[in-house]
Amino acid sequence: MALNSSTNSDSKSEKPVSLIWGCELSREKQTYTFQIPQKWKYEQQLALRTICLGERAKDEFNVVEIVPSEDSKDTTPVPLATLKPSVLPMATMVGVELTPPVTFRLRAGSGPVYITGQHVTLIPDLSWDEEEEEEEEEVAEEESSQEESPPKPIKHAAPNKRGNIAKQHPFGRRRLSQQGKRNGQREKVGSKEID
Repeated sequence: MALNSSTNSDSKSEKPVSLIWGCELSREKQTYTFQIPQKWKYEQQLALRTICLGERAKDEFNVVEIVPSEDSKDTTPVPLATLKPSVLPMATMVGVELTPPVTFRLRAGSGPVYITGQHVTLIPDLSWDEEEEEEEEEVAEEESSQEESPPKPIKHAAPNKRGNIAKQHPFGRRRLSQQGKRNGQREKVGSKEID
């Protein structure tokens, strides 16, 4: 039994595949071992979600614990939940991720106690490698095309010149000439003066 963190340093190259998992512990079957076949070569984890009592549970304490594997240095069982129908019929497990094999045991009580979670398999994500290779090829193509083409001149934006509206718009010129006549001024168009 081992507790592992849910983060993986090489997580972008692995894709998690989850299956819903569950087991029942009772007086008739007090232990359950979650294990995977040795031929499975991918990393496996069991993420616990809930431990709850069944509808037939007596009003007594039911203690669920994890029993360390035989090859473990520490042989002390680890209690997960103590449930009683009238007090705490269900416990939610958050962040409890176990690496198989894991053995659960109903230490006290007669159950039934249901343990549920997710069986997570980390499968190498080959599509990620393909995407990375494509991106690297695109970057290499861009760099080679930049080396082959001559540098392009940088275009500078023309300064924003705002001229007199009267010069830009024909009606503006007429108004200006009419105002000039009222004020006794003459307007010059080209080389002639206009009254």
